[in-house]
Amino acid sequence: MEYKFTTENFDKEVLEADVPVLVDFYADWCGPCKMMAPLVEQLAGEYEGRVKIGKCNIDEEEAIRARYGVMSIPTMKIFVKGEEKTSLVGAMSKDALEDQLKAVL
Repeated sequence: MEYKFTTENFDKEVLEADVPVLVDFYADWCGPCKMMAPLVEQLAGEYEGRVKIGKCNIDEEEAIRARYGVMSIPTMKIFVKGEEKTSLVGAMSKDALEDQLKAVL
């Protein structure tokens, strides 16, 4: 299951989560973001129960974008126990993203 992170639920769903969380910062108009979407969705299914994976639309959630200094998209950030552990910018392979997830499990 893929989550949608918003200003209203970010602290609860990401920072207070009891499992690692991957946040995909994206925008609907972003070509590389669209390219990454199927990979992120696939990982969400494969890691369900072990990692919470979801998306945050930077156009709709400006406060979160600013709070975490997201300047380029796609940006993937991995949070563990409320702390940002990894920040990845740009399109990447599924293997590269999966390697980052495995590093926090």
